Amino acid sequence: MEPGNGTQIIEFLLLGFSEDPALQPLIFGLFLSMYLVTVAGNLLIILAILSDPHLHTPMYFFLSNLSLVDVCFTSTTVPKMLVNIQTQSKAISYAGCITQIYFFILFGVLDNFLLTVMAYDRFVAICHPLHYTVIMNPWLCVQLVLVSWVISVLNSLSHSLLVLQLSFCVHLEIPHFFCELNQVIQIACSDTFPNTMVMYFAAGLLFCGPLAGILYSYSKIISSIHAIPSAQGKYKAFSTCASHLSVVSLFYCTCLGVYFSSSATHNSHSTATASVMYSVVTPMLNPFIYSLRNKDMMGALKRVFSGKP
Repeated sequence: MEPGNGTQIIEFLLLGFSEDPALQPLIFGLFLSMYLVTVAGNLLIILAILSDPHLHTPMYFFLSNLSLVDVCFTSTTVPKMLVNIQTQSKAISYAGCITQIYFFILFGVLDNFLLTVMAYDRFVAICHPLHYTVIMNPWLCVQLVLVSWVISVLNSLSHSLLVLQLSFCVHLEIPHFFCELNQVIQIACSDTFPNTMVMYFAAGLLFCGPLAGILYSYSKIISSIHAIPSAQGKYKAFSTCASHLSVVSLFYCTCLGVYFSSSATHNSHSTATASVMYSVVTPMLNPFIYSLRNKDMMGALKRVFSGKP
């Protein structure tokens, strides 16, 4: 590895969770299992939605997109980590690291936007039920997903291009299991002020903005549910939001947990461990949350396994 400008960098070293050789088989088995469950679970959700005409609604259209993004999100980091453990190597190429940064940010922000769009869908369904089919028409649903993709791609591209401008010296060890943007910026030996400013601005705009939208949607949803006279009606209305609310809580709580853990401990290995929650565990749990709490989804999955139409 030659010191100097980033274009001369051959590779970075991903330090992962532990350097203890005895723990590597355990880490490999754990992450391989979680990855396989994540991919299988989310692909089953997509298959069930595509095969069941009753699920061709806006809510399940957004859910199928979320499942696809979750598979891509996890596939950005875990396979490379598994390969490194299996080959007993910590290396990731310079191009591979930039590519990982790009796709990790892309799919992470997309997850965020899709959860916001799904909150809007539930808001319209509960607060404006008579106009739901008119408002949430197929063209609007496609537009919302396309806009989410465009914003996510442009945001990810801006971060990646700024990283390409950085110079790296001799300390090329990243105390993480993937090329996390903040960790890569910290080991640069050139001016990182533009990167830091863009990172915090994007985090404030693309994280806090959608979160505010979700909170606003649910404040209106709760008010509408509270106004329903019957207990059965309240339960039915809330049950349509329960799965989404669970996923939102899991995603944002784990993201905030990573932020606060890194701020409080200043320990990079602690941050890496905490990052597992939103980058691996949350995508793995999403299919279970949506299928176990949803009778329509359970029925569709049963028909997929039984082969019945």
